Amino acid sequence: MSKMSKGGFAVVINIDGGSRGNPGPAGAGIVIRSADDDTVLFTGGEFLGQQTNNTAEYAALLAGLKAAAKLGAGEVKVLSDSQLLVRQMTGQYRVKNPNLQKLHEQAQDLLGQFSRCTFDHIRREENTDADRLANQAMNLKANVEDSAC
Repeated sequence: MSKMSKGGFAVVINIDGGSRGNPGPAGAGIVIRSADDDTVLFTGGEFLGQQTNNTAEYAALLAGLKAAAKLGAGEVKVLSDSQLLVRQMTGQYRVKNPNLQKLHEQAQDLLGQFSRCTFDHIRREENTDADRLANQAMNLKANVEDSAC
């Protein structure tokens, strides 16, 4: 994959990951909107197989960052209801779990494609579209793309 230019426009990425059981069947949901006018640019859900909640949250982050780069975004604001993920990505918490360390490193590498990236923790009620997509992927046991939000 080629590196995107760091110019690009700004996007807001809502992500959510979850599993039914911990570990259990897992899914990730992603909604990308234009930061300028809130236009939905991408929606998708990924079925992840057997994962933990935390690995599903990171899978959503990785998928969201890859999709934003593919769209040509230069700046990203990531919104997640996972306090752990947000605090690990902002450096407030160390990443102790070896599986999460690998995913964290991959996310850090992807961040290099953007001129600016911020992370904000939001309440679960503010993340319903991404949550719905993660659940849809778990229900179907399949990836879903560009679903109506």
